[in-house]
This record gives sequence, C-alpha cells and structure tokens, in this order.
Amino acid sequence: MKPMTAAVEQSLVQLAGGGPPAEMVFGDWYPALRAEGLKRGDTAVAMLLGIPMLVGRKSDGALFALRDLCPHRGIPLSVGWFDGETVQCKYHGWRFEPCSGRCEEIPSLTSFDHLVPTKIYANAFPVVERDGYAWVYVPAAGAGRVENLSGLPPVPELPKFGKRYRSAHLTAELPCNVDHGIIGLMDPAHGPFVHRAWWWRSAASIHEKTKKFEPLEDSEHGGRNAGFRMSAHAPSTNSAPYKLLGKPVTTIDFVLPNRRYETIRAVNAKGRERWFASLTTVTPVTATSCRIDVIAAWDIAYRVPFVTPIATYFGAKFVAQDQQTMVEQARGLRSNPGLMLIDDADMPAKWYFALKQRRLTGEGEHPLKGPVELHWRS
Repeated sequence: MKPMTAAVEQSLVQLAGGGPPAEMVFGDWYPALRAEGLKRGDTAVAMLLGIPMLVGRKSDGALFALRDLCPHRGIPLSVGWFDGETVQCKYHGWRFEPCSGRCEEIPSLTSFDHLVPTKIYANAFPVVERDGYAWVYVPAAGAGRVENLSGLPPVPELPKFGKRYRSAHLTAELPCNVDHGIIGLMDPAHGPFVHRAWWWRSAASIHEKTKKFEPLEDSEHGGRNAGFRMSAHAPSTNSAPYKLLGKPVTTIDFVLPNRRYETIRAVNAKGRERWFASLTTVTPVTATSCRIDVIAAWDIAYRVPFVTPIATYFGAKFVAQDQQTMVEQARGLRSNPGLMLIDDADMPAKWYFALKQRRLTGEGEHPLKGPVELHWRS
C-alpha cells in the first residue's frame, strides 16, 4: 500500500468568492479533473459542488470517485493508502473497494463481533472517462446510492466530425459563483474589451450584429439538458482566427446545467470539409467559486507542425483574460451590489436563469417560445 500524500498536495486551492453563493444543480455530470494523466494506482483530490472527492484509477484501469471521507470517523480517505485495488483509511485501517464504496475489512473486529463490513459503504459516485476528463455524476442529497448508469442522463462529449484530429484542453479557476461564471461564458458583448488583442480583435472593430436563437428542448431527460442555440451563422468577421477558415459556418449551443458547445465547419477550395469543435464547462467547486474547462478538437492544418502548442498558447491567453476579469469583478461583488441585465445582449443570461429555475423547481415553460432575433454591438 502506498500513502496518498501526492493527492493531498494536489488539493484544490479555494479562492475567496465574491457576492452571495449560487444555488447549485445536482443530479448531473460534472468534470472533476483531467484523467488522462491518472496512471493505474494513482489518486488525486478534487472538489465538486462543495463535495471533496478522491478520484483514482485501479490496477485494472477502472476509474473511481469516492467522497473524500471515511464513514467511520470522518477522516479524509486521501490521507490513507491505495494499493491499486482498495483504499484504506489511515485512522483505523478500514478498507474500501473504491468503485462501489463497499467496506471490505474492519481490522478491529474480533470473533465476538457480529458487524458485517460488506454492509457498510463509503459514498461512491458514478464516474466515466470521456475526452480525457473524469466525469462524475453528483446526485442530489438523499437520492441514495447510484449503482449503475442506467436511468442517468448521457455523459457529455465533445462533438467530432472525423477520426483524424488534434485536440487541446485548458482550465482556470474563477473566484465567483457558477452563475457569474456561466453568464460571463455566454456573454456576447465583452469580446472587444476583455479579449482586445492584435491576434483576436480590437476596440475599433466593434459593430452591430444580428443573431438568431432557437430553443433546445430535452423532454427525453425531463428537461435536464434543455437550453438554447445560436443558429448556424457566419462567425464574427472582426475575429482574426476565423478569417483563416475562409467562409465557415458556426453553431453555438448552451445546454444545462453548464455547457457551451461550439462547432465550426467550412469547405475549402478543394471541396474538403474542415472543422473545429469545443466544449466549455463552468463547474461549481463551492457555492462561491467555480472552474472553467475547455476541450477542443480540430482537423484544420492537421499536418502542420506546432499547431497544437500554438493553439494552446493563444487559447490559454484567451481564457486568462476571462479569468482576470472575473478576479477583478469579484472585488466588486464582495459588497453584494445590485446588478442589472439589459436587452438584447443579456438575453442569453436571462434565458439561463429562467431555465435553471425551471430545472430546480420542475415548474415553468421554456423561456423561448420559438426562434427569436437579437441585436447588439460587439
């Protein structure tokens, strides 16, 4: 058994949040951490929706996600040992099979005891590896133990339009609640100011835009993944990277509880389709802090050397601009100011809040009755 000191050292640094906490949406999948670098026998700690988690990979390659808490006396399981098969508590040596959470051994028991260890369970969560992330399903409090994936909503996945592609991922901590993180993610008007750069766009490039939106229903899963779509359109002409694609068409979807999908498809002069796709999530870490994760894939310039590190470099710059803005906004939100949302640029934020309340309460209609057209300058 090897001690899990590395897991403790990787513990998430909590950022001081600004403003009141946001209500979090349970009963869905969230990316806990990057799993592609998690080797067999390794563990790491994460925080999801205020729940400390121990995520690891068994000797057979299976991922697991346990609440980082021994059900006996409450010590974090991450300070114990993991031998590739079972997690052992440092305090009293209780041993757990991590995928199910079932207790396999209580060393202090004697022949005079009648307690059956296998009837005791640590809190284990469903976990699936997808696009290099460990996606964890976090049920609502009191929902009981989830023993299989049947009946759960589908695990999110980055759209791909071919077998040959390159990919990259980015992450950043945001010192704000998940609502501020999400409406910042979908905000269409901040680009010329937050992302002002020679390689993206300038303040002088601001101009009026018209975009069409349509509702996304999800009756199959009880409205869990409802949302809205920015209908297929030509990307912004004042964003330099888009010009490299010729005449592409992009579609942007926002899907509850926290996902933004963007796909860009273009046909070159030889009639070959080129594509780019991204999935961005804003995951609540605590009630007052969140984390943004971006996974992207593309087949553009597939054979050109250094495309991936260059794309990752500029993508990191882009995300860092959003992160810095959220850090600065958090200073103002600490005084709990009154805020406002305007038409038309803030309509996506209004739709998000309406959809979230519908999800939380199970009542109400979709805020979009049908296709609508919005106008703003950016």
